[in-house]
Amino acid sequence: MVEGAHSHFHPLDRGDEQNRPISPNGAPEPGRLYEVPARCGRAVRLHAGQRLTIINTHGSQVCDFWAFATVDLCEFVSMAHFHAVASKLTPAVGDGLTSNRRRPLLTLMEDTSPGVHDTLIAACDTHRYEQLGARGYHENCSDNLRNALAAIGVRVPVVPAPFNIWMNTPPADDGSISWRVPVSRSGDRLVLRADADVIAVMSACPQDLVPINGEDQIPKSVAFRVDWP
Repeated sequence: MVEGAHSHFHPLDRGDEQNRPISPNGAPEPGRLYEVPARCGRAVRLHAGQRLTIINTHGSQVCDFWAFATVDLCEFVSMAHFHAVASKLTPAVGDGLTSNRRRPLLTLMEDTSPGVHDTLIAACDTHRYEQLGARGYHENCSDNLRNALAAIGVRVPVVPAPFNIWMNTPPADDGSISWRVPVSRSGDRLVLRADADVIAVMSACPQDLVPINGEDQIPKSVAFRVDWP
């Protein structure tokens, strides 16, 4: 399915090295370390049982994460459904990442960081950057999702709210949200086991107008690899 018209969508430039897929269809070479360049996205196909390790190379970078069921792209990891099933805001080791059909598509197997992640904030988009005062086109996680999937010939019907790995935006008792620097460290990793065949997408968040990617507000790369157990 193709998402509806989006007047601000910055289409994939297939000549841009930054937007090149890991392979024509997103299939990974097991054990190989891949980079998600700063401000960019990558898509990877996972078979049930495979493990995806996402690495915070520099320690301060947020990674927006999505996963779609390969057999039906209308099924995807949904943070709202995770909240209902798990009765908590943030996944911890052993928790499944619940789909909008209320089954786990992946399970969190390892997290070497302090476990501070976000499941409330929507992916940044051009409208968000306009509100923050950006002029002209600004890279964003919503378009990174679309571009990463387009690079392997895939379209999805929606941009779901992502699992914002390492993002530190804690809600306060009064309901307000703070935009803080990550508490993760260089080399921290998060390991997800695929419980079904999925297409996972990671975006090295381009946010540079609030300090969620570190005090210097400079987006950086993250890395990932896929292994069999």
